[in-house]
Amino acid sequence: MEGAIFYTTKYGSTGDYAGWIGDATGLPVFDINHGHGSIEALDFIVIGCPIYFHRVLGEAWIRRHLAELHGKPVVLFTVSGAPAGPKLDRWIATSLPRELIDGADHFALFGRQVPKTLTWFERILLIIAGLFNPDRKAGREEMQGFDFMDKTSIQPVVDMIETLKARDGPRSRPDERQALQGRAL
Repeated sequence: MEGAIFYTTKYGSTGDYAGWIGDATGLPVFDINHGHGSIEALDFIVIGCPIYFHRVLGEAWIRRHLAELHGKPVVLFTVSGAPAGPKLDRWIATSLPRELIDGADHFALFGRQVPKTLTWFERILLIIAGLFNPDRKAGREEMQGFDFMDKTSIQPVVDMIETLKARDGPRSRPDERQALQGRAL
């Protein structure tokens, strides 16, 4: 099966992960802000998006291409400072169409936030958020920045892609999908 990686990035973390995943799998990598080939001709799609102020960047692109994504295996990786869990799930659910979420295999990867690269407005918002964050450690990270980038964390994404590439047909059956989801966790 043929696939490709489509990503957007705000400050580079998601682009770094997309490049690493592309290198590891041999898939072509496209920044959605700079055009790309046809999604329709692909058997599966990998989408990488950062979480930016509790929203999935790239949601407009995903909504525009929802019809082309329908029925294809989708591997979604998000990049943020938040771990996988209810908070991240809520942010994704408020950003993306339910039909995409229900049909995608999601992988949460940790990113980085370097305060000196942010705009003045972004810094003020993060300071306010950090002061009011009930999780004091996360609040300090919001205010002071963090770098949780880890190239080894892409391995489950790479494994899922290799499984998809090895398939004969362009579409997965529901029982295959459940087996793949179990393997990704």
